[in-house]
Amino acid sequence: MSSSQTLQGDIPVGNWIDRYVPAAARPYFRLMRLDRPIGTWLLLFPCWWSIALAGSGWPDPWLFALFAIGAVVMRGAGCTFNDWADRDFDGKVARTATRPIPSGAVSPTQALAFLGLQLLTGLAILMQLNTFAIAVGIASLLLVFPYPFMKRITYWPQAWLGLTFNWGALLGWAAVQGHMGLPALLLYVAGPFWTLGYDTIYAHQDKEDDALIGVKSTALRLGDDTVKWLWLFYPMTLALIGAAGWTAGLSWAFWPGLALAGGHLLWQIGKVDIHDGADCLDKFKSNRHFGWLVLLAIVAGKVL
Repeated sequence: MSSSQTLQGDIPVGNWIDRYVPAAARPYFRLMRLDRPIGTWLLLFPCWWSIALAGSGWPDPWLFALFAIGAVVMRGAGCTFNDWADRDFDGKVARTATRPIPSGAVSPTQALAFLGLQLLTGLAILMQLNTFAIAVGIASLLLVFPYPFMKRITYWPQAWLGLTFNWGALLGWAAVQGHMGLPALLLYVAGPFWTLGYDTIYAHQDKEDDALIGVKSTALRLGDDTVKWLWLFYPMTLALIGAAGWTAGLSWAFWPGLALAGGHLLWQIGKVDIHDGADCLDKFKSNRHFGWLVLLAIVAGKVL
């Protein structure tokens, strides 16, 4: 965060949105979390992994660009719907009370209208793909819309988020191949384990507030045993990504890259302080590096 940027609750202020975006549009940019791109990266990487895994040689740059735009739009739609669903909870927590809906900058009705615009944009992007991929993409909505309500009924909402956020592992393969394959299924199963790791770490920032307002999370369920559980979540992530690469016939060059990615996850396990919110946020954001390492490993396994 730059020295000119500060936080109001969990919203960065004084950044590019305040400098360059018209005042009327700023709440909508913040509703989409456009100034906090880590969520977009975490949504995008399973898509890119799968596109690279399904192709031959270098990945298709057109599909990479299309999925990047789609990830921005659909992550924004997910945040909009999540904030709409959580507007009463967010208003009770100091960290989230300044978000656009609870603060009154965007009304619930305006948020739903904006959500509709984003979904239509996402559909327009999806329609550029083959028929099978379009069906796979539309099916993801069955997971997207229930997600905000999972934290009210289960201590494992991060597992549902994992099923939702890693759907791109199926969609990317479908976009290239026009059908489903075992490597994509293995990659998809790897995703929720990765998400359980990084989002449990993230949820430790909010565990006190969540307990007060009655919202559930794996951070509350696992508590001080979280690091022990990371030893399950992250090795399973690596094993299943490895299985996806093996069944896709990647060359030897895939494995050193995957080992480097595994080293990053081991670093997270060894260094995370679940009682330090700032450190939890840093470790959560560091998963962008894991995403790049896995992508480079897959591409290397295809071209070398």
